[in-house]
Amino acid sequence: MEVEMKIRGLMVDPSTNTPVLILKDPNSEAVLPIWVGPYEATAIWMEIEKSSTARPLTHDLLKNLVAGLNAQVQRVVVSELRGDTFYAVIWMEQNGEVVALDARPSDALALALRSDCPIFVAEEVLQAAKVLPSPADAQPNEQDLRRWLENLGDEDMGKYKM
Repeated sequence: MEVEMKIRGLMVDPSTNTPVLILKDPNSEAVLPIWVGPYEATAIWMEIEKSSTARPLTHDLLKNLVAGLNAQVQRVVVSELRGDTFYAVIWMEQNGEVVALDARPSDALALALRSDCPIFVAEEVLQAAKVLPSPADAQPNEQDLRRWLENLGDEDMGKYKM
């Protein structure tokens, strides 16, 4: 089973100085932080802020490629968690044929934002992530960080935007 989630914000983990993408279930308190690379975070941030560049960035190129092939991104699913690595699938449709593409969550989510398609997370991922150590190799304040992330308010997201 999958849970539809929304991108709640993008911030920097104060303990590792690494970008964190926050997904939240609008119907519950479920929050999923996904640590991403700085380039992917910038691509996501630019789409959240609706910033543009003179030339298409990689995720803009992907969106244009999908459209040029008369396909549509139907949805993105954060499908698996192995160790400390998240996996995602981009579901596309072209001429009635459904295609699933393996992707990094950061790339899939950047494309989902540009394609205005729903984002889902497998329930197993949400359950497994409850015990997921942070990329800083499970520092002693891991539970405090998780509690802090779960309790972020709108004013906090503005404070930590990239």
